[in-house]
Amino acid sequence: MVNYMLMITAELENLTNLQPQAGCDDPNFSYFFKLKCGRCGEISQKDTCVSLNDTVPLPAGKATTHLIQKCKFCGRESTVTMIPGRGQPLTNETSESGKFTPLMLFDCRGYEPIDFEFGDGWKVESLEGTKFENVDLSSGEFAEYDEKGECPVMISNLRATFDVVK
Repeated sequence: MVNYMLMITAELENLTNLQPQAGCDDPNFSYFFKLKCGRCGEISQKDTCVSLNDTVPLPAGKATTHLIQKCKFCGRESTVTMIPGRGQPLTNETSESGKFTPLMLFDCRGYEPIDFEFGDGWKVESLEGTKFENVDLSSGEFAEYDEKGECPVMISNLRATFDVVK
């Protein structure tokens, strides 16, 4: 069992509090990433999708997980379970310092998550308090104009990493 924390950062111009639409523990937010098999090293060709709302029962017990998937190359069955409560929004201060912020913790048994894909369903607010909802980051950036603050706002240089945590 290895836990991986999804860490994100971006350049936020006149923005703060970047996070999934209903917060870091949004049950409907979908996380897309590739999986690397812990046995043979094969990397999934398609993105894998997990969300807190979608659970499946484990075959050998009463517990549930968010994903059970077989490696197409070696046939090993592995799981990914999401652990809410550890994420936080990416603030302007964290962004300016160049640091990453934790978003979601994954308990991976047999797989290693890699290559997180930013998609839609994000929210962010301007430093003046204007809220931008249902932001689509699949293109790798977001640009708008904050009427209230009378300034441009932008998200660019999106980056994500999975850090092993104990």
